Amino acid sequence: MAYEIVCGLEIHAELSTATKIWCGCANEFGGEPNTRCCPVCTGLPGALPVLNRRVVAFAVKAGLAMHCTIAPRSVMARKNYFYPDMPKAYQISQYEAPLCLGGHVDIETSAGPRRIRLTRIHIEEDAGKLLHDAYGTGTLVDLNRCGVPLIEIVSEPDLRGAEEAKAYMEAVREILEACAVSDVKMQEGSMRADVNVSIRPVGATEYGTRTEMKNLNSFRAVHRAVEAEAKRQEALLAAGKKVAQETRQWDDNRGESRGMRGKEDAQDYRYFPDPDLVPILVSESDVARIRAELPELPAERRARYIGTLGIAEADAALLTRSRAEAELFEAVLAQGVGVRAAVTWVVVELFARLNAAGRSVADLPFGGAALGRLAALVEAGKVNAGSARRILGSMMEQGGEPAALAESMGLLVVADEGGIAAAVAAALAGSPAAVADYRSGSAKSFGFLMGQAMKAAGGRADPKLLQAALREALDGPAEGKA
Repeated sequence: MAYEIVCGLEIHAELSTATKIWCGCANEFGGEPNTRCCPVCTGLPGALPVLNRRVVAFAVKAGLAMHCTIAPRSVMARKNYFYPDMPKAYQISQYEAPLCLGGHVDIETSAGPRRIRLTRIHIEEDAGKLLHDAYGTGTLVDLNRCGVPLIEIVSEPDLRGAEEAKAYMEAVREILEACAVSDVKMQEGSMRADVNVSIRPVGATEYGTRTEMKNLNSFRAVHRAVEAEAKRQEALLAAGKKVAQETRQWDDNRGESRGMRGKEDAQDYRYFPDPDLVPILVSESDVARIRAELPELPAERRARYIGTLGIAEADAALLTRSRAEAELFEAVLAQGVGVRAAVTWVVVELFARLNAAGRSVADLPFGGAALGRLAALVEAGKVNAGSARRILGSMMEQGGEPAALAESMGLLVVADEGGIAAAVAAALAGSPAAVADYRSGSAKSFGFLMGQAMKAAGGRADPKLLQAALREALDGPAEGKA
């Protein structure tokens, strides 16, 4: 039987506020265990939470960027469960009255564009971290992450397969980064996803039994987990067995999951409004102010690059993968460089070098303006393309100003009459046979002599001036021109 994959993601993104959601503890990654927490973080009796207003503003901004309706009144709720990384035995989240409702995210797939609907975006606090002893003698608890502000972005079960799940997560990451509400550093857990997967016969309308895999923190892991879980469920059904509704743990190293516990339903958490926190009120003027702060989003920027600037779709996708890459390209353009040249120097020259070195734009010791000035030197004929590549290599190692590097490295184009004449004379003197062949009618010999003249100039001669001088030296005296 042919099956269809049905998938939905619950993406958790840490918000880039200076302090945590309920207290004044620093919202920073890492640190010595249990040094960035207070009585509120650790759930000590009598400690009361106070909502960080910036958390609400960031969540509203993310919601607007994903076309959500912002609720004028939302409520924080207690999600009750016992686990060592949540010492007060409940998580403060939202349930019946979330901050952001509905919305959608558009993605590109091999089959064309798809619109993925959102159920909601709500705010909540993060839990701590369990550190399992390598020798199996116990588990340690680090509460530094308790109270870190999160938004949870819940999609409808609109995703059909691993490719769409990955594309959707990439699109959400691009939006959050562009809005500057999260650093989306997946390697630090700033963005991670719970993946819900079920399968059903092709053409069926009812959903199958779903399983959930928690805390996947890479696009690769999401893609592999969806594929593997769908195959596991298909094998169970083929064997006449049932798929159990459960939470599973994904092992990306082994490419497989294992059961952890039965999947809870909402009623198991006994949600109720948190009595220590008043409802969140967001006015229309608040929404209008935050909407005005929205930047050009990645999809909008891609459309502008393709439609207005005439950039190829593949290049536009690369240039808008991250805010840093898009801003670097914009800075190159701001130096007056032509669009085609800017794309070449960013995508072909810079990105290729970064990929080969395993580096990112953030690692560069120079900005887009400097790269734009290098490209402008080439366009102005002051440095040739080969020399500019050598200058770029130097800039990637130690930064520097392109014009100064061109001069100190002896790479400025030779354009003075004396330098051009010397290069031509050296070429003619060193290749008498080629000169004779040219004057006998061999057009190919001119290309050889041009190469020899450029070599004599150290590869730095202005090609047009060099070509004109070489023709004059070859044709003028030979024809007896005055």
